[in-house]
Amino acid sequence: MSDAADRGRPRGAPPFAAHEWMIAWRYMRARRREGGISVIVWYALVGVALAVGTLIVVMAVMVGFRAEFTDRILGAEGHVKFYAAPVRDANGNVIRSIEDYDAMTARVAEVPGVIRAAPMVEAQALVSKGSANAGALVRGERLEDLRDLPYVANPEEALGALDDLPRGIAIGWGVAQELGVDVGDRVSMILPGGQTTPFGTAPKVKGFEVVYIFRIGRTDVDKTRVYMTFEAAQDFFNRGDAADQVEAIVEDPQALGSRASRSEFDQRLAAAAGPRAIVWSWKDANGAFLSALDTERAVMFMILSLVVLIAALNIISGLVMLVKNKGRDIGILRTVGLTQGAILRVFFLCGAGIGTLGTLIGVGLGILFVIYIDPIFDVVNFFAGGGIWDPEIRMLTKFPAVLRWEDVASAAGLALALSWFITFFPARKAARLHPVEALRYE
Repeated sequence: MSDAADRGRPRGAPPFAAHEWMIAWRYMRARRREGGISVIVWYALVGVALAVGTLIVVMAVMVGFRAEFTDRILGAEGHVKFYAAPVRDANGNVIRSIEDYDAMTARVAEVPGVIRAAPMVEAQALVSKGSANAGALVRGERLEDLRDLPYVANPEEALGALDDLPRGIAIGWGVAQELGVDVGDRVSMILPGGQTTPFGTAPKVKGFEVVYIFRIGRTDVDKTRVYMTFEAAQDFFNRGDAADQVEAIVEDPQALGSRASRSEFDQRLAAAAGPRAIVWSWKDANGAFLSALDTERAVMFMILSLVVLIAALNIISGLVMLVKNKGRDIGILRTVGLTQGAILRVFFLCGAGIGTLGTLIGVGLGILFVIYIDPIFDVVNFFAGGGIWDPEIRMLTKFPAVLRWEDVASAAGLALALSWFITFFPARKAARLHPVEALRYE
């Protein structure tokens, strides 16, 4: 008897054999009146797909925000700046300017990894046209150095020519709109307390022609930035033959550190700049914001992981009902020779199949959404009446999204791991169902 029973068991069948896949497929496509779970399967499938797709889209948008913001920072600014530590002269006046800016510039430019270095004058002034006024951050740089700033030389939109800067000034798009000026118009630049007269100090006023209007897509720059030549800025701001700072562009901006943790590259730059030099990198100026974006991205991933978990839990509901409805079938399968492991694998394939198919659909939906996010967002913005995307709040003029395959893999891996893990428990319960108990009331 024992020998006959052993001969009847498929003991030679390997795990996940063809008959196990066949039984799992029959259970999955069975109609509800036959004891199937088709409706619940669809609910679980859609839930997992939407959760995975949402996670991919959110991660792409978060990464896109950081990448776009970083790109626009590095495209309109020097990557690292060198200021002079303040000292007092014989008369007790505080001196912050850099007298030997050409020598400092040459030393910094010789550091391996530096693309170029340039002196700069930077100050605030009031720009006016008629009754309209705008506060501006004025920077004086040499024309050849401005051509090395991608978003200044080749911005999103531009009027006029940057090469005409020696005979005028370049202003941001927002400044031009606030003043109501166009290329060729003249504006007045006012420096409070800029000149000394027999009656005391008085504002210094000088007219400039607008020769170039640029829009880089960062409202904090477009609404405040004004450029002029280095020599013109020295003259207008009474710098004499001195500079306010030296800025440098490097090959790898990410190699720069922050004040909290200076890198070896920072130390080489500081040594080249000289003992009075204060190093200020782009991470010092924007590190808090970038850290906030990184933290927000990590938090969003954890929160949306809970959404994926909730969607995956629907699989348990379907499997529990399937095990309950298929109790008679389990007893018969065990009687004809299927082992506990085979029963476990059958029901595991049912749940894992739902999770896997839902994950694949979610990955496809997420990728398509990211690819066509601009037209989708335009449609949403249209039906919402416009105004959803305010560049003055978000600082960027476009909706950024960057699809990274490591993020797609993380989302898919998370969904698969959760759906396969939770599937094990109802499958294990089905495997432990005793044949006698399953057939007692049949």
